[in-house]
Amino acid sequence: MQKILVANRGEIALRILRSIRKMGIQSVAVFSEADRHSPHVLFADEAVCLGAAASAESYLNGHKIIEFCKALGVDGIHPGYGFLSENADFAQQVEDAGITFIGPGAEAMRIMGSKLAAKACVKNYNIPMVPGIDEAIEDIDIAKKTAKQIGYPILIKASAGGGGKGMRIVEQESDLEEQMQRAVSEAKSAFGDGSVFIEKYVTSPRHIEIQVLADHYGQVVHLFERECSIQRRHQKVIEESPSAILTPELRKKMGEAAVMVAKSCNYTSTGTVEFLMDDQLNFYFLEMNTRLQVEHPVTEMITGIDLVEEQIKIARGEKLSFTQDDLRIHGHAVELRVYAEDPLNNFLPSIGTLTKYIQPHGEGVRVDDGYEEGMSIPIYYDPMIAKLVTHGKDRTEAIQKMKKAIKEFQIEGLATTLPFGTFVFEHDAFLSGKFDTHFVKKYYTPEKIKEKQKALAEIAALAALKYWINRQKITQAVEHKTTKWKRRLA
Repeated sequence: MQKILVANRGEIALRILRSIRKMGIQSVAVFSEADRHSPHVLFADEAVCLGAAASAESYLNGHKIIEFCKALGVDGIHPGYGFLSENADFAQQVEDAGITFIGPGAEAMRIMGSKLAAKACVKNYNIPMVPGIDEAIEDIDIAKKTAKQIGYPILIKASAGGGGKGMRIVEQESDLEEQMQRAVSEAKSAFGDGSVFIEKYVTSPRHIEIQVLADHYGQVVHLFERECSIQRRHQKVIEESPSAILTPELRKKMGEAAVMVAKSCNYTSTGTVEFLMDDQLNFYFLEMNTRLQVEHPVTEMITGIDLVEEQIKIARGEKLSFTQDDLRIHGHAVELRVYAEDPLNNFLPSIGTLTKYIQPHGEGVRVDDGYEEGMSIPIYYDPMIAKLVTHGKDRTEAIQKMKKAIKEFQIEGLATTLPFGTFVFEHDAFLSGKFDTHFVKKYYTPEKIKEKQKALAEIAALAALKYWINRQKITQAVEHKTTKWKRRLA
């Protein structure tokens, strides 16, 4: 593989390009008109404009991306995450064009891209699954019967869903019909597929996922877990590895289950198997993400393995150079997604210009970003500015480094999730490890951040006043004992 095109933008494009350069491979970046001056464009060896800012006219234009690859002699495409990364049709078109798709095969992507197909694929491998119905359901009477069998509360989920879309919690039968209609409508709007299914709603759930790597020679390994339970609107904000609650025995059991999921669909490349865990530490298969995850840096920090580099090696036909027995957990890592969102206003997007942007630095501190000071956050894409990651010898040290790094991360011109990060990393529930996906609902309100900001402002004001008083004492007029002349001390 001599030249790779990165079919993405922002921080993930830049992160992938760095591994490509490290491997001595030529790179091509793509960009929309809105991203013409982005760092990833300047970092690549070559760059081409896909079109207007809208994703449909740029980063989702698979045909145009393939045409550019042919014209520039590209022999590999890395899709990153989002956009076309889990589009099985695009992956097939890439392969049909004689270009290597750096990711899983199209068939594995199709299977795992549907929650129902994924459940059907793994059901024969003795992998625990949440009680429910494993087929699309439209008839409200069948839905009511199923709900009674498994017991309320239940969860209605879109088969093709993600990010919380097409998902509804139903506490009682009287709400079922209305919530089901809403879920179907939202799923059709978001994914073009209104298929939904029903499963038992797990109370006090934790979201724990396992990173896997699989080559073309049947070797599959897992790189331990990531705890992803701190979420807002069913989307992750903070991740860590390893989880604070997994025992070595449970880690091994979940890892082996994840490996079996990958083997069930002849998976290759990097992938993530997601599990739901209840308050009794029972875990259930949720889905498989057939791409590089946003939160992959925490896994890299505790294993020392470059997941992008491994993806590329697998794609060009190399065997994994390590086995499961070679892998060890080294320390602890935590990650905060720094979004251009206002945590004081229901995490709504806060679009604007980065009038000040200074990254934190230090041992065990990593920042994956795609912006520089003076740049604007476009309204067309995900509002993530950066991923702030810290690593320590243990969880306590990693958290301490994170709190320090958040203080040093200077961003002005728009609201960000940095204050929310401080709130979480200082909260007793997080520090104790006793939390679940309802953390925000249980513990967070904007007023708590406002109260702290007010208290900090008062402390700063008092400190400034004390400083001013001390300076006044130093600079006051002093009468000389012998000459009576007055002088001022500096």
